[in-house]
Order: sequence, then structure tokens, then C-alpha cells
Amino acid sequence: MDRGRGDAVDSLSGEEDIEKAIEREMAAAKENSTGINQEVATRRKPKKIHRQNSREGNVNVGGFVHKPRSWKNSRRSRNGYGRGLPKKGGAGGKGVWGKPGSELLEAIEDVNDPNFDSEYDSADIELKAVVPEVSSEELKKKIEPIILEFFESNDIQEVIQSVEEVVPSNCRDVFVQKAVEIALDHKPSHREQTSVLISDLYGYVLSESDIVKAFENLLADLNDLKLDIPDAPIVLGNFVARAIADDCIPPRFIVDVKEKCDDANFQEALIHADTLLSMEHGLVRLDNVWGVGGPLRPVQALTRQMSLLLQEFVSSGDVEEASRCLKELEVPHFHHELVYEAIVMALEANNESTEKAICRLLKAFDSRVLITRDQLERGFFRVFDDLIDIHKDVPLAYVILDRFIDLCRHEGFLTESIISRFPSRGRKRFVSEGDHFVTKDKQNKSHEY
Repeated sequence: MDRGRGDAVDSLSGEEDIEKAIEREMAAAKENSTGINQEVATRRKPKKIHRQNSREGNVNVGGFVHKPRSWKNSRRSRNGYGRGLPKKGGAGGKGVWGKPGSELLEAIEDVNDPNFDSEYDSADIELKAVVPEVSSEELKKKIEPIILEFFESNDIQEVIQSVEEVVPSNCRDVFVQKAVEIALDHKPSHREQTSVLISDLYGYVLSESDIVKAFENLLADLNDLKLDIPDAPIVLGNFVARAIADDCIPPRFIVDVKEKCDDANFQEALIHADTLLSMEHGLVRLDNVWGVGGPLRPVQALTRQMSLLLQEFVSSGDVEEASRCLKELEVPHFHHELVYEAIVMALEANNESTEKAICRLLKAFDSRVLITRDQLERGFFRVFDDLIDIHKDVPLAYVILDRFIDLCRHEGFLTESIISRFPSRGRKRFVSEGDHFVTKDKQNKSHEY
């Protein structure tokens, strides 16, 4: 019985030892697992905290960053990693525009396109400049300031640069056409500049086909041009002849174009050009088809033209024709010469009708502002300064001039400065009828001796 009791005690102690062993093993396993977790935790990369500048309106209270409400829909990363840039370069997310520049590759990035290439390389792209097509009317609006500026500056290089930048290479004929149309409304000197411009641009920015096409279009529009410019066929014929003389278009141009249209104005322009080219030494004379510009003419030639103008007016009395001739001279700075020649002509004629005609002409020029008051005064002052020399050829010059001044003053176009500067001939009074050659001053000097 004692033995059985001892065996039971031994069995109980054995079970307790087994439970304690199991508990020790579990405690050891738990310690090992916590050690591993701690080791893994020490190896983990520390989390970055993205610091925000206080200028952005953030408030740091107790280590917590209060972000503004504008960040509610922000696409920036919130996990603390990275530099705060948009996800996928702005191409990710719902309702976004996509990566910048992707709209240009829309046709290429279509997955359903059989030519789609997932490994698209931007290095294989070849970019070409695409010039948008401009209508003829818009192009003419851009050309007009170029031509008008050329009339002022006469700078060929500036025109070449402007044409290369503004006018496409396939529309250069529009430039020639617009240049000639503008020149038709301007003076002969501007037409001469336009002819020189076409000749200088030929071979650089203009080709023969451009000039030929431009003149063909101008001849086709000649009826419309004549509505504003009555002498358009003659002027355009001069342009065609001058272009042929400058070797810009071939001489067969007249023959080739003459058969294309039977219009009267069309044929008149070509016949006039053919006449200029067929006359003796025509190619040489065409260099002055527009005449010599006013500032380029010698003074003697201008004086002669003004004298012929005055002689024609005295005989015809046509003020309109005289005004037109004066405008064609294009020398507003030299109009004082016309005033001078007109007064001298009145003094030499010693005719009341001539004086009235000259007075009427000067009054018409003054009322139309063809001659300014400054040029008018300068012409009269020149006559006053040369009156002593004029008196040698015209003994009654003082008397005639006095009468002419009164006539002009009565018409009301003389200024006060002209009237005040009118010279009066000093009279030498004789003591008696017998002292014909002894003046009063000489007689006083003889009494002193």
C-alpha cells in the first residue's frame, strides 16, 4: 500500500515537470520571436517627415501639421516619401489632363492604332515647320506697310528681309502685284522707286515667274484699276516696258500675253509697252521713263521747267494745268524759284494783262497751298535783293514792281513782312533846273570849301 502511494506521487511530480518544461519552451520561443521583431524593426528604414514651410500657411501645433483646405484635392504624395511632386508626372489619376505634351502625341498613343508602338522613342521624331496658308487679302495687308516704308527710307536690304519673313516663297507674285498697285496711286518718283525695287529683288527673293504672273494679274484687273486711275493702261505699260528693259521678264512676254485677251484696256497697255521698246534707243530711254525725280534734277532744268510752266499759263490761263505741272515737279522746297521767275516775268513784260495773270496764278497757288507762305516770302525777298541788277535791264522795274505789289495786296495773299520790306528807290532832288549833275549834298560840300 505504501508502494502504491509512492508510485502515485512519482506520477504527479512527472506531469508537473512536463508542464514546466512546456512553459519554459514557450517562454523561450516567445523571447526569440520578440528579439527577431526588434531586429527587423531596427533594420526598417526610418519614416521621413516632409517639413512644410511656415510661409505656406501651415500651423504646427503639438507636432501635428494643419494643412490648408486647398490641399484636399492635391495629387502630391501623403506618405512622407519623395519630394512632393505629382504622381506619375501629372499623368496619373482620374480627371487629370495627362502628362504635359501628351496632347501632341494623341494620334500616336492610341492603343487601338495598328501603328501604335509601345516603345516609342522621342529621338526618332523629326519636327518640321508648318507655315499656315494666308489668304491673298491678308497677305496684301502685310505687304502694304513694307512698300510705304520703302518709299520713305529707300532701304532695299530692309525690304529683302521683310519679304523673306512675311511673304511665303510661293506667294511672291502677290508682293510684286501689290507694289505696282500702290505705285499707281503715287507720284512718278515712287513709281521709279518701285521699278528699281523689282529690278533689285530679281534673283534674290523674286523669280522671273513671280514677276510674269504679277503682271498677268495686273493686266487682267486693268478695268478695275482704271476706275480709280484713268491713265492706268499707260502707267502699267510703262511698268511692263521698264521690267523688260531691266531684264526681269523676257521680251516675248508682250507677244505671249497679247493673244490671251481682246479687252481694249488690256491691248492698250501692251501696245504702249511695245511702242516704248521699239523706238530708237528705247532700252536706254526707258531708264528715265518715269522722269528724273525732283530732288535729283539739276537746278537749271527745274528753272527751265518753271519758266515753260509760266509761259504756257500766260498764253492759256489754265490754272488746273499749271497746278498739275507744279505737282509733277515734286520740289516743294524749290517753289520760291517759281515765285521769283513769275515776278521777273511780270517786270520784263511791262504789260498789265501779264501782271494780272501772274497775280491770279500766285493767288491760286496760295489758296490751294501748293506754295507755302514761307516759299512765297522767300521768292519776293529774292526779287527785292536783286532789284538793283534787274533795274539795269528793266529801267522801270521799281515802278512796275510797285504796281504789281499793290495788285497782289488788293487780292489779299501778301503778308505784312513782304509789304514792309518792299524797297523804295531814293530820289535825288536837284537844287535848280540847271544843276543837272550836282546834287544838294555835293553843293553843300562845295560851299564848305
